[in-house]
Amino acid sequence: MGTNTISVVELADGIADAPVLGAGAAVVHPLLIVDLDDAPDSVIERAAERARGSDHLLVGRFTGASIDDTALAPLLESLDLTYAVGPDPRTSTVVGTDDLDASLSAFGDAVAQNPHASLVVRHVLRAADTVGVAAAIDIESLGYSTLQGGPEFLRWLDERGPRPLPPPAPADPVLVARESSTLQVTLNRPERRNAYGTQLRDALVEALRLAELDDSIERVVVDGAGPSFCAGGDLDEFGRTPDTATAHLIRTRGGAGRLVARLADRTEVRVHGHCVGAGIEIPAFANRVVAAPGTVFRLPEVSMGLIPGAGGTASIPRRIGRWRSMHLFVTASALDVGRAFGWGLVDEVSELA
Repeated sequence: MGTNTISVVELADGIADAPVLGAGAAVVHPLLIVDLDDAPDSVIERAAERARGSDHLLVGRFTGASIDDTALAPLLESLDLTYAVGPDPRTSTVVGTDDLDASLSAFGDAVAQNPHASLVVRHVLRAADTVGVAAAIDIESLGYSTLQGGPEFLRWLDERGPRPLPPPAPADPVLVARESSTLQVTLNRPERRNAYGTQLRDALVEALRLAELDDSIERVVVDGAGPSFCAGGDLDEFGRTPDTATAHLIRTRGGAGRLVARLADRTEVRVHGHCVGAGIEIPAFANRVVAAPGTVFRLPEVSMGLIPGAGGTASIPRRIGRWRSMHLFVTASALDVGRAFGWGLVDEVSELA
């Protein structure tokens, strides 16, 4: 175990109360690993209270035979995430792993690479837990705007280098068809894997507003043309918004997330291929998500010095919990469709018509 591993007793005694900022406002030891093995029952409640007040990322480590139905539950809920040996347990606070040290190392490396983004996504997830969907989307976007001016995102932009803006869509970026009381909405930029760029976003919002304004539309089905449902935000547009205040309003008032959330009871999203960033953040707002076999999900924003920006910190935790969401957000790990179904990120796995 590394030098930043602490015991539950040490957590209860306040070791995680230390400031997260050091000299020159540098982030100091943003991540602490909490060894959950042999934790005394008598200190768990006190440790949980300390964890709730800490500014550090707190990740549990458990090697026991089973973490379900243990006295650790209050502490697991207060931590940001726990890794445990073996398959995924029933509790959404824990991610099962065959290689505990490798999982902790991958998480730690990701935090070390982008500590500001990792801490901001932690704060956003905890705040979003306490408010409604619309407010949670606003909190996410404010965090995103903050990070747009930060060193990690600027480094990502610099390493990536200048890119030309994407070309205009060769056809309608979103296809809309109505049959009886069903509105079919199809993302239609297969040449860009349906990236959630300006043209596709605006066309999708326009289509969804039809359903919001017309009560005779009883069902909305959203799918995507080509090899993938949606490859996330169009990276060639990143860093192009004139200012962060305008970008915040576009994300929150001009994006599709709030609309899908309002239409959730009537909406089914059918996903396939690679669903990256917005490609799962937006579908997760719907009451029903159907995924084709072989679908893969990934949320890479923290690795870019940002956080999810299409509503993912509001939608995904409401399906799988903030703890497993933290794992996906920080590590940018790919999630296969079987595990996505087991966690509740999708509601059905079947061949799409």
